[in-house]
Amino acid sequence: MYIDFVELGNFRKLLATRIDLSPKKTIFVGANNSGKTSAMLAFRRFLSQSASSFKLQDLTLSHISALEEIGKKWEQHDPKSGDPVPIHMSEWVSLLPFLDLWLNVDEGEFHYVSSIMPNLDWAGGLIGLRLRLEPANLEEMFYDFRKSRNEAKALLLAASERAKSKAEEAGTVYTEPRIPVWPCDLPDYLDRVLSRKFKVVAYPLDPAKIEPPTSTLAKPQTLSEASRPLKEDPLKHLIRVNFEPAQRGMSDENETSGPDDRFEAFPGQKLSSQLGHYHQKHLDPTESPSPDDLGALEAIEAARAAFDERIGEAFQPAFVEVEGMNYPGITDPQIQVTSELKAGDILHHKTSVSYFMGDPAKLGTSHKLMRLPENQNGLGYQNLISMVFKLMRFRDAWMRVGKAEKDDETIFEPIHLVLLEEPEAHLHVQVQQVFIKKAYDVLRQHERLGDKKSLITQLVVSTHSSHVAHETPYNCLRYFRRLPAGMCTEVPISTVVNLKEVFGDSEIETKNFVTRYLRAQHSDLFFADAAILIEGSAERMLVPHFIENKFPFLHQCFVTLLEINGSHAHRLKELIEKLGLLTLIITDIDAGKKSTGEKAKVSGALPAKGDGLVTTNATLKSWLPKESEFDVLVEMAFDKKFVEHDQLFAVRVAYQTAVIKAVDDLKGEAVTIYPSTFEDSMVLQNVDFFKELEGNDLTRKIRETLTSEPNWSAVATKLYEALGKGSKASFALDVLSDDSFDDLTVPNYIAEGLKWLEDRLRTNKSDILPKESEDG
Repeated sequence: MYIDFVELGNFRKLLATRIDLSPKKTIFVGANNSGKTSAMLAFRRFLSQSASSFKLQDLTLSHISALEEIGKKWEQHDPKSGDPVPIHMSEWVSLLPFLDLWLNVDEGEFHYVSSIMPNLDWAGGLIGLRLRLEPANLEEMFYDFRKSRNEAKALLLAASERAKSKAEEAGTVYTEPRIPVWPCDLPDYLDRVLSRKFKVVAYPLDPAKIEPPTSTLAKPQTLSEASRPLKEDPLKHLIRVNFEPAQRGMSDENETSGPDDRFEAFPGQKLSSQLGHYHQKHLDPTESPSPDDLGALEAIEAARAAFDERIGEAFQPAFVEVEGMNYPGITDPQIQVTSELKAGDILHHKTSVSYFMGDPAKLGTSHKLMRLPENQNGLGYQNLISMVFKLMRFRDAWMRVGKAEKDDETIFEPIHLVLLEEPEAHLHVQVQQVFIKKAYDVLRQHERLGDKKSLITQLVVSTHSSHVAHETPYNCLRYFRRLPAGMCTEVPISTVVNLKEVFGDSEIETKNFVTRYLRAQHSDLFFADAAILIEGSAERMLVPHFIENKFPFLHQCFVTLLEINGSHAHRLKELIEKLGLLTLIITDIDAGKKSTGEKAKVSGALPAKGDGLVTTNATLKSWLPKESEFDVLVEMAFDKKFVEHDQLFAVRVAYQTAVIKAVDDLKGEAVTIYPSTFEDSMVLQNVDFFKELEGNDLTRKIRETLTSEPNWSAVATKLYEALGKGSKASFALDVLSDDSFDDLTVPNYIAEGLKWLEDRLRTNKSDILPKESEDG
């Protein structure tokens, strides 16, 4: 049995969202403010079934106005009118946060879910449970709200009368006092009392009514008015939940540990405190001692007696001084200092956990170990050790290891859900990769666990680390995508994309290529606001500087650049479309002969219209704009170079376009040149810069060509030939190193593409989509 998926509704930005969970490990990825943390909190709060941690801010913002309207009806009700009290649970149902938990249950496990079986005909498979936050007593809350509002109104009226009186006495103009008296409306009332006036209630769900989600919203089933809540705790003996937050407080020496139960979120602590807690729960010899513990107990008692004797002698002079103050008197108790030494106390000393440097095997010679307190080890190592140890604690508490062991009738929850938030904090890249690969194994290191299927561990990790994401198979990744106000609802929300379905079984080769490529690139694709796919090393070095110097808003956005040749960029198509990630593809037109597919060399000249050329670029042919004819590509209109998938997601391609240069003769005619690469397009639009640019190899050939050839056609031809032989990376380095770099003109096709991307991001980043005009 395992959690197959959950559907979250009305919880923060998760208005109606389905999150599929892998049977073992699931990784939440996505840009900042996309809802990953909200999802982790929802798991923790609903599965603990405690309303005390919920706040008004946990409701989706679009529902606040509906609460205001309910509050107005409640205030306007006149009990003398004889009208029924306006208390209708149906008004609240669509506003209440909930979590639908769907379990996949096998035969032999029905006893765990007997309380939520939909009917006697159910034969296993999916079974569902809704956990909903709702008013504990709606009628009681109605009267309490009215009472609180009446008191607030009376206080405001008294303040108003007082202000009027003062104004009359002073002969000044009366101004209505602005006093923030609670509650001003129903949301304000709930902001203070929600945790006390609400409770989490469980309802059974019908597997026959499951509907697949759309690309933006889930379709959780609607409970009928006849639905009755479950009386018993449906999660008892079913799910154990542990949570490790992102803020682990490694340097906080004052933080203490809370109780350990099946919904524990062991807070961040120094390692010595964690060891002390682990010792108390699983190793303490004073708890149900066994014969193996007798030696330890004897040693502790001997240490305690010796310490008592010594401390009594040490304090005796002080007690004599106190007696001089007539204490203790005849009836006063005598003072005695004794120790309450326990085994776990040793681990609470601030230097009880230390790190040593040296070789323990050489002890007994002149060799000594150098010891350092735990807070002098690197923060990354402290964090790593802490997280691994907490995973061990989660596992051992579940398995009742050591002193936590009960008896042969102990019921182990069949599902252990571990929620781990941003484990990459303070960890080096290599350590991040190792940790995410090994974390699940740590949680299964027990004789009852391992590869056995009867007890299931499901690890859920939220991360901002591309290194963590790239060490995880696609079928374990869940991508959180932001949707701005105006797209699905009037407030910004989020949806979750299951990347398990991004590549079909028939695309194994593409999947393997994309996986290896992204790992090699360490791309931030899963966390970016937009992506730019670029052709080669020269663009990879220069485009970021173009963005910084010429496109300030774009520079402020989180844009990831991927260097991938045009012959391979189309392999990212399925992934980009699944993520719904705004993307610009900067590539080369790669003109070639129709018959052979070889790159064009017509009479030694540049590609030209009318020569029957085609593009050899697979991206242009199969992804965008799905055109192969060179003549059509170079004349293509702006709006044909991008495809709009939705209001947020579009993909645009940018490739070389015509550069027009005036012929230096009396007629003043112009010649149209069709560059074939980033480099010759760059040179043709920055002639004066490259005439003066110092450098070797390709840079030198370009400088010589610009100063020696008689006309632009000859210059373009020579550039084309030189670029086929020279080092483009060296060319880019020469350009970057020049003091006049900031004054360069960005190649026209790149500038056009970057301007498009910047304009789109201004809309996407606003969190509010512009309203369309009436004429469309």
